Order: sequence, then C-alpha cells, then structure tokens
Amino acid sequence: MTNVSGGTLRRRPAQRRSLERVERMLDECARLLDEAGYEALTTKEVARRAEVPIGTFYQFFPDKQGLVRALALRNLEAFLGRITARLSAVQLSDWTEMVDLAIDEFVAMKRSTPGFAVVDFGEVLPSPGGPALKGTERMLDTALENNVIVADRLRAITIELLGAPIGPALDRALVVAVEAADAVLKLAFRSRPDGDPELIDECKRLVRRYLSEHLPQE
Repeated sequence: MTNVSGGTLRRRPAQRRSLERVERMLDECARLLDEAGYEALTTKEVARRAEVPIGTFYQFFPDKQGLVRALALRNLEAFLGRITARLSAVQLSDWTEMVDLAIDEFVAMKRSTPGFAVVDFGEVLPSPGGPALKGTERMLDTALENNVIVADRLRAITIELLGAPIGPALDRALVVAVEAADAVLKLAFRSRPDGDPELIDECKRLVRRYLSEHLPQE
C-alpha cells in the first residue's frame, strides 16, 4: 500500500476499501501518464477508470498535482524497497556494488513500472529524458528539491548498511551523486527509449569514482 506522508493526501484512508480505492486511482494515474502524458491527464478520467465517484477522488486528492505527488512518493518507496530487498538477498563484497544495484533498480523501473518514465520521483518529463516541466522539481516537498529527498533516503541506507561516516560531508556527497546520476540517466533515456547501456555504465563509473572519496573502502 502507498506510504504517504502528511500533506500528500487530503484524508488518510483508514479502511481497507479506502486504501484499495487510493491504490486504484494511483494505478490508473500511472497508466494514463504512459498512454496520454501529463498534460492530458485529468482527474475525471482517473476516477472513471478507477471506478470511483469523482467526489471520492477529491476526498483524498486536492487536484491532479496532488495525485501525481502521491504517485511519485509511491515510486520512491517502491525504489527504496527494491534496493533493500536486493541487499538483504546478497552479500556485498564492497560498497560499490550498492551503487550499481541502485542504478540497476532505477533503470529497471524506468523500463517496466507504469508511469515511471513520465514521473519517477516527482519531476514530470513530457518526453523521455526530459527536460522536466518547470515547477515540478519540488513535487515531494515545497521546501526541498526532489533529489535532495532521494539523497536523504539513500543516506539512511548507506549509513546503516555501509557504516558511512555521519556528517555534512556525506550529506553533500550524496546530493551531488544523485544529481549527477539523474543527469546522466536522463541522457541515457534521451539517447534510447530503453536507456543506452553504455551511458548507464558510464553513470555507474562516475558515481562510484566520486563516492570513493566519501565512503569507506573494504
């Protein structure tokens, strides 16, 4: 089920039926983003396809932007969940494998998760690889850019699993790493609809080399 933060939904669903309705609306939002794009996405069509009254839609979401914001947060939670599941199933020989694993999971979601090619962690991409629609860089939080929030969530995993030193140097390094990976991966998906594999490899190499100065070595 969707893990939504305070302010993402107008009303937090308390019953199973309400939770299922919210998930259906998010599922249909994702499918419509792939089919028609963000500009053509309407609350009325999402409600129709999710088989919920339009009044029910507005009980949970204030508008289209609120719906997309909730989808972006669900995507982030799914991404972090995939990383955690992978890490629990493998034994890392060194920390660089986590970089590769995280990028591989992101690319896999770009290729297979409905709506993720248009809205991954908040930015709205009218075409593969961007540029993003102006004003969508703070979809998850009005005070912080999307990549800052992604970096902070990855920071928690990095500290817990890699024993990275806590402090502003690591915080800054992860923000830079996420920004750099975001830019190169956008280029990869502009070059090829399924992501240029050589550019994806270059992204891994770039992030590993940069973070090698900030994360502990085995």
